[in-house]
Amino acid sequence: MSDVVISADNHVNEPPHVFDRVPASMRDRAPKMRRGADGGDGWSFDGGPPKRTFGIEAMAGRAKDDYKLDGLRWDEIMKGNYDGAAHLADMELDGVAGGCVVYPNQAIFTYMTPDRELAVACMRSYNDWLLEEFQAADPKRIVGLALLPTDDGMDTTLAELERCVAKGARGAFIPGMPKRPYNHAYYEPLWKAAADAGIPLSIHRTFGGAPPDQDWDELVEQKVSVPGIATRFFSAVRPLTYMIFAGIFQRHPGLRFVAAEVNFGWIPFWMQTMDQEWETQKAWSPDPLETPPSSFVGENVFTTSLDDHVGYDLIRAGSPRLSRATMYSTDYPHSVTLWPDSKEHVAKLTRGLSPGDKHAVLAGNAARVYGFEV
Repeated sequence: MSDVVISADNHVNEPPHVFDRVPASMRDRAPKMRRGADGGDGWSFDGGPPKRTFGIEAMAGRAKDDYKLDGLRWDEIMKGNYDGAAHLADMELDGVAGGCVVYPNQAIFTYMTPDRELAVACMRSYNDWLLEEFQAADPKRIVGLALLPTDDGMDTTLAELERCVAKGARGAFIPGMPKRPYNHAYYEPLWKAAADAGIPLSIHRTFGGAPPDQDWDELVEQKVSVPGIATRFFSAVRPLTYMIFAGIFQRHPGLRFVAAEVNFGWIPFWMQTMDQEWETQKAWSPDPLETPPSSFVGENVFTTSLDDHVGYDLIRAGSPRLSRATMYSTDYPHSVTLWPDSKEHVAKLTRGLSPGDKHAVLAGNAARVYGFEV
């Protein structure tokens, strides 16, 4: 069985020209990369100085004792942040030669841009850059996730999905904090379209959209919060639970849904709890499910994970379905990245796993979901 490794959660740091494809009438209002008061570069979405400059999201290549919250210039970050070929070269250096799934970074603030016409134009510009430049370096090994404007009307959302699929998109990103919860009937056309096209949909923690009060400092004011970083590992429990119980995956068995950077040590308890309550509350609850909620985990619902030692221990202990439910990731180039030490991490995490479980987590699940060749 192949020992290939795929990273199912990497990021870009968008280059200065990423929004240049917006219509000419909007270019003066489009987000710009600007120099901050700390001497670093960052994105301005309101015409003023950047709220935060490059730092924590661009730490790849820096020693741990040289990590910076902010203050980096654009020319100080690694080329792999924004160049597809360089990104793949960095993955190969790390032993992750099978490919990668790439999430946005600052482009998520388009979900909170008040000028919605401009916001949608910026999403389209980002998608064109991602697919035509970054992913084009090797479309077989790079899966760039196109942004979908889910809060801007279903017709707009479906049109952008169709447009991006025609350009070669193999996955799409939707916001972690949408205006309507994902168990709302509004999304039914999207679930059907994505399932029919074989396009997996992904959320990334609370990336995208207006956050709850306790996350406001980090996700709006861009002040890094360590408690927020920790608690967001559990951010997928609520949306995934409601989606499963709403019967979305029963109605659309071809739909694949990924929650990124949430690890998976919590999944066995979550499955147990869902199944217990499904059985216990059947007497009074209108229930669309014909099979236990846990049956959709590892078939329709997936996570990406970093160095989740608890999760890997649970696989070794024989926890059912767990090895089918998660995908290895490096989170390059962010501060928690496992790059460039994936070889050491993989050896420790997978020690004692069966060949089948090891292959599933490192590459097989990503191949099932995103169509990588392994």
